[in-house]
Parts: sequence; structure tokens; C-alpha cells
Amino acid sequence: MRVLIVEDEKLAAERLVSLLRTCDRSIDPVAISPSVRKTVELLRLKPHLDLIFMDIQLADGLSFEVFEQVPVKVPVIFTTAYDIYAIKAFKVNSIDYLLKPIDEDELKAALEKYKRVRPEPVAVPALGVLEQAMQLLNGSQSYKSRFVVKVGEHLHTIAVEDVACFYSYEKATFLQTHTGKRYAIDYTLDQVEQLVNPQLFFRVNRGYLVSLKAVRDIIAWSNSRLKLELHQPTPAGEVVVSREKVQAFKNWLDS
Repeated sequence: MRVLIVEDEKLAAERLVSLLRTCDRSIDPVAISPSVRKTVELLRLKPHLDLIFMDIQLADGLSFEVFEQVPVKVPVIFTTAYDIYAIKAFKVNSIDYLLKPIDEDELKAALEKYKRVRPEPVAVPALGVLEQAMQLLNGSQSYKSRFVVKVGEHLHTIAVEDVACFYSYEKATFLQTHTGKRYAIDYTLDQVEQLVNPQLFFRVNRGYLVSLKAVRDIIAWSNSRLKLELHQPTPAGEVVVSREKVQAFKNWLDS
């Protein structure tokens, strides 16, 4: 049984992991997500999950916001120190609602209720790229330090600090170094966005993920957008910050 825990208090998350393993050794807590944002990012990867334990009050908002941003088809057991959200919890995928501190017997009862609803977990295939990316989200500081690229019959590694940008072009994803060298990589741009440090790279639009060091100039553009001129242009054309991302991009520059 593959379980996601959404909890921003480290001790509470560790206690829940311990209780779950005591209740059922088949439970595998595959990830601990500390925020609404991280949970949305993780669920957008569509990992295989059987059950979610979700605290309601997180550091960056209420976990109900997750359901507004991404489809959640996995059963949820809410955990919270407050009972004022009980009615709202059962309007989403909730199969139970546990008050903190979580009682072991109540946890066992919630798990039994889950098993009555979904008695047989689906067999899980071997870990793929999306699952690996999901596991990287366990720790907020776990980001890729290099990418493997193929050059002819040889494999090389490119350090992330040497990457100027990632972009989509002709149905493939490429990385380009600060010196202008380009390599195809075996990831989608959505996956790369989850794997690299967001302090170093910003997703300016659907086709580009750029490093600040790659930007030579920033120009006000039409429709309240921004145009970026890179030190080394790419074959994918102009780099424009989409209108809905302009403010977030400015905040990123100022961080």
C-alpha cells in the first residue's frame, strides 16, 4: 500500500509513519509533502498512490486548495488538530477524519474502513522517471546536480550549474549550456521543472525553463509580457515570459 503523507510538522509526520508501520507492515510511506505547493507538484506527476494522509492546515494554506488545483482520485484520510473542517473534508475524497494527536486504535479503524472500500491495492510496476521525481520531493533540498547526455556512442554528464536553459523543440526536450552546446535529454520539461532547484531556474512559459545567468537582457513586451534575450540563443525561438507568470518572475528575480 503506497501512501503519501501531507504534513508540515516534521515530528507529526514521523509519528504518523511510525504508527502506520505498527498498524500494517505492508504500508509504504513513499513521500512526505510539507505544503500545498509541493503536494500539487507531486500529484501533477500522477504517481501511483493507494492512499493519502492529509493534514488540513499547512504552512502555505489549507490542504483543500490542493483539490482546487489538481484532480485527486486517491482516497484521503484527513488529520488535523481541529474539528471545524469535518464537514468540508467529507465533500472531497475523504474516507475518514482523524483528530491529533492520532490515536492508534482510531488509525487502525480508519485503515480498515479504507480496506473495505478498496480491498486490493493495484500491483505497482517498477519505478520510472515520474516515481523517481516524486521521491525527490521528499526533501525540499533534493535536486539533481547533473544530467546524463548522449554524444554519439558516448555518455557524458552535464553539471546543473553549467546549464543555461532547458527547452522544448520539435517534440523533444533539450538542455543548453552557457557555452551554447545543446543536448537532448530523456525528460519532459514538466519533469525537469520538478528536478531542478527553483531558486536557480524559472519556468517562463510552456517551452522554456531558464537560469538567471543565461539572461543578457529583459525587455518590456506586448500584452504586459517580458522578452528575455539570452547570451546564447536557442533554435526554439524567442523567450517570452507569459503574462500570467510576469509577477512571479519578478518575485523570483528579487528573491
